[in-house]
Amino acid sequence: MATMIEIFDTTLRDGEQSPGASMDEHEKIQLALQLERLGVDIIEAGFPIASKQEFEAVRKVAETIKTSRVAALARAVPGDIERAASALKSAAKPVLHTFIATSDIHLEHKLRMTRPQVLEAADNAVRLAKSLVPRVEFSAEDATRSDWEYLVEVTKVAIAAGADVINLPDTVGFTTPTEIRDMFRYVISHVPDSGKVVFSSHNHNDLGLAVSNALAALEGGARQIECTINGIGERAGNTSLEEVVMAMRTRNDIYTFDCGIQSREIVPSSTLLSKITGLAIPYNKPIVGRNAFAHESGIHQHGMIANAKTYEIMTPESVGRNRSDLVLGKHSGRAGLAKRSAELGYQMDEQQLNKLYDKFIDLADKKKEVYDDDLRMLIVSQNKEDFEIFHLKEVDTFGHNPAKAIIKLVKGDETLTDSATGDGPVHAACVAIDRIAEVSGQLETFEIRATTPGKEALGEAYVTVNFSGKHMKGKGASTSIIEAAVLAYLDAVNKYLAYQESTDDGIAAPVM
Repeated sequence: MATMIEIFDTTLRDGEQSPGASMDEHEKIQLALQLERLGVDIIEAGFPIASKQEFEAVRKVAETIKTSRVAALARAVPGDIERAASALKSAAKPVLHTFIATSDIHLEHKLRMTRPQVLEAADNAVRLAKSLVPRVEFSAEDATRSDWEYLVEVTKVAIAAGADVINLPDTVGFTTPTEIRDMFRYVISHVPDSGKVVFSSHNHNDLGLAVSNALAALEGGARQIECTINGIGERAGNTSLEEVVMAMRTRNDIYTFDCGIQSREIVPSSTLLSKITGLAIPYNKPIVGRNAFAHESGIHQHGMIANAKTYEIMTPESVGRNRSDLVLGKHSGRAGLAKRSAELGYQMDEQQLNKLYDKFIDLADKKKEVYDDDLRMLIVSQNKEDFEIFHLKEVDTFGHNPAKAIIKLVKGDETLTDSATGDGPVHAACVAIDRIAEVSGQLETFEIRATTPGKEALGEAYVTVNFSGKHMKGKGASTSIIEAAVLAYLDAVNKYLAYQESTDDGIAAPVM
């Protein structure tokens, strides 16, 4: 019988630290709901001490999620811990995750603390956390570069103070499968009370070994894996949830472990994350990439026709990739739209459905067939509108170089109009938006993608905008490339304005 392990998803926290993957409050809630449908055991929602925005995002996720546990991260500092506990106040199943580094290189150069001082800090942090939240996870940052005997000491202290989970992370992606397996075996065997807690493994992918190291950690005694959707995260990313889960499911003859993940929600989760962040999924990405189940070679195609198992070790359906999308059109009614939206993981009330239906019909008038990815983009775009400061009402452009743009934005009950010239229509529109919003942004990256096939495909625009050194990502979608670009730029402007309202952004995001 397979040993059950817990899946701790840190897409909303560590994953968000991937360059360009920053998420605002409503995007975190949207993705958290999908992670709950996916069946993850713990959702790490963020680092509440970082800013007011981050605190509110964690608080909203905590009060929204009912089935999965919700975790908040805190350094081994009283202020961090109290802030995290406050953010988790409404959580049905809260987890307070506190950490401190244990490697000598971190103690000397980052913390400037001695080993005894770190032991004391860990003890105090876990005791405080446990007094505020019933479930506490303690992480020994940079564990894989720490002295193993010292790791044993730290683990004993954390367990005695009340920790429920002990995480021994590979913070810099340095270890190998053999080393991490042996490290977990050593610590677990040398800690008398190790059976009272769950040991967890959090791995980074700097050497491309994160998934292999996670599986090896399970063999060493870990029973919780910390991972992210699409493997996003700091630097080269984290353990990929979809890869480690399907490795266990596909090779359960070797890895005799299982988890509660609903694998048919893997591709929807991957796709939603890509839509929210704008980070494209590489075509050759295992499990979720476009080519993961594509067969071009004649020999492969012949084998597939004879028996799919000749070249497929898992089925597309098992991870939620349908061989053909349900295609909607302008004659599709609200019931069909609601049904397909629900199948894609989006539950809406009547008002939200009516609003989506109007946008759907508008898109269906422009293109004959509306595919799943078109619908996902419409929903993602609609879900952020209630949080926007400025909404785009109209954009008109004339000429090319110089070009002129007339922009109409709605703010509350007020419609604001301005015009500007620029090197091209997008540049002119961005200048006009800056004037209305009273900001100054510099467009640094600009990417256009087609959501689905066809001449009239919905175009997705992704931008990075520099506002006096603060970089914001924006996204937009429209059958007009210019309008998509304008919506993406306006999205970045709205995020920057929301950021300005948060006055205590100043604590760097931690790397576990």
